[in-house]
Amino acid sequence: MSARTLAAADNHNTDSQNTDRTTPTSTTRPQRAIFCFSVRAAAEAGVMPRVMELFAKRNLVPYRWYADLIEGARDELSIDVQVADIEPELADYIARCMRQIWGVETVLTSEKGFA
Repeated sequence: MSARTLAAADNHNTDSQNTDRTTPTSTTRPQRAIFCFSVRAAAEAGVMPRVMELFAKRNLVPYRWYADLIEGARDELSIDVQVADIEPELADYIARCMRQIWGVETVLTSEKGFA
């Protein structure tokens, strides 16, 4: 075997060893946060489907949906929704749309991040 053939064989082995090692790169996709929506509304039957419609027409299935009737001086509906894998701009837009729904009094949003 010539020196040139040995050098080529050594380079091939070194290259294959380097490619077998996997290291995290900056091109890996970061994990997206979960966006939370807290809605207070009048205790009306049509409020929940109108809120759900904002997610359904975007083909988003909430990670968590919890609704509770709060009885008191005036009956209120409390809806807590968590949605994963949406952009912050879309979450803000959905919250603005919720505030336009008849019967909705308050919409609070937050972002749940993971370390």
